[in-house]
Amino acid sequence: MASVALAPLRHRSFALAVISNFTSSIGTWMQSVALGVYFTETTHNPVWLGLLTFCGWLPAIIGSPLGGIVADRFDRQKWIQLNNFIMTITATLLAVALFMHHLTPFVACTLALIEGLSSSSSWAGWQSLLRDLVDTDEVVAAISLSSAQFNLGRIIGPVLAAVALGFGSPAICFVANAVSFAVVVIMFFFVRTKPRAKVLTKVQPMKELVVGMKQAWRVLGCRYPIIGVGIVGLIISPFITLIPAMAIDVLHSGRVGTSWLVTAQGVGAVIAAFTLPAVTRRKSRAHVIKYSMAMLAIGDFLYAVSPNFACAMLSLTLLGGAYVGALNGFNAAVQLYAPVSERSRILSLYTLSLSVFYPFGALLQSWLSKLVGIREITEISAGLMALVVLYLVIRGEKVWSAISGPVVEAQ
Repeated sequence: MASVALAPLRHRSFALAVISNFTSSIGTWMQSVALGVYFTETTHNPVWLGLLTFCGWLPAIIGSPLGGIVADRFDRQKWIQLNNFIMTITATLLAVALFMHHLTPFVACTLALIEGLSSSSSWAGWQSLLRDLVDTDEVVAAISLSSAQFNLGRIIGPVLAAVALGFGSPAICFVANAVSFAVVVIMFFFVRTKPRAKVLTKVQPMKELVVGMKQAWRVLGCRYPIIGVGIVGLIISPFITLIPAMAIDVLHSGRVGTSWLVTAQGVGAVIAAFTLPAVTRRKSRAHVIKYSMAMLAIGDFLYAVSPNFACAMLSLTLLGGAYVGALNGFNAAVQLYAPVSERSRILSLYTLSLSVFYPFGALLQSWLSKLVGIREITEISAGLMALVVLYLVIRGEKVWSAISGPVVEAQ
């Protein structure tokens, strides 16, 4: 299992890219935990958590398609560097605002909008670059390693955030995030890919986006994963946003508890990222996605009814693993089935699906949780996911065959 999962690291450029993204992931999770704790402690209103997520993800409506168009035409490495430089500035401004006692929810949401635009644009470039850094039979493992580095950051980042919050200020976490973005800028000077044929036609953003959308809809191996990740984003993903509220206001475990709950999710995600590529090779992508979605419903329900902090941690470990299993499976399908000439644009639509439905789900669930309770809204989410899984078991034969069929290289 380990040899299959780690095989892509033999490619120097892929290894450099993953290491730099891992550093950035640590900083991102430090900032995410620190912001969540800061506004939960200062407002005790989960709606602000939903708004922060909304502002951080919704700019992908512009950033993701824009990133896809740029990545299909120009140097993807330079595009990634430019966006990470902008995010270095936004994280720095967040720290400055806190140092000067001007960090309000409005300021944080404004900076989240800017960072979200750059992040989604950069992510579209990274997703389309990834397949060029490894061999075709290593794509699933490469996606899993990309997910693993992000979720290892989810383990290490919250632990470091807990230390910073315990002995210092949230500003330490924001500065660390700024430094981590700068690391990406520097490391990507050394990432190399094979030269691509230049696109000499005139840039027509709307026309090119429409072409990408039509191809994404035409190719069922792309269409169904894009719809699937949107469903997961709307129903399940909001649990991530509400972790600080669950830890502080429901489980009464404070700052440290928030960090440990985020870490538990990361542990499950990393375990899944390293083990599921081998399972996918033995079974199929459809097999892994199907059971992962079922575990999403089960894990979310167990988390909702957890009687204590320890049970919540165990539930989040299961939920984190299932979450990675589903999203990595969807991502791999799009990577493999997307026609080469439109790959970046189609992958940007995949990212856009998650980036639109997750913030709307987070905003809706944070608002409802204030009215009916966090546990109750999480139980409802688990029930809705169970209904989705039941429908796919009964009527999903076309879906499963589309995301597990043979991959045609020349498209």
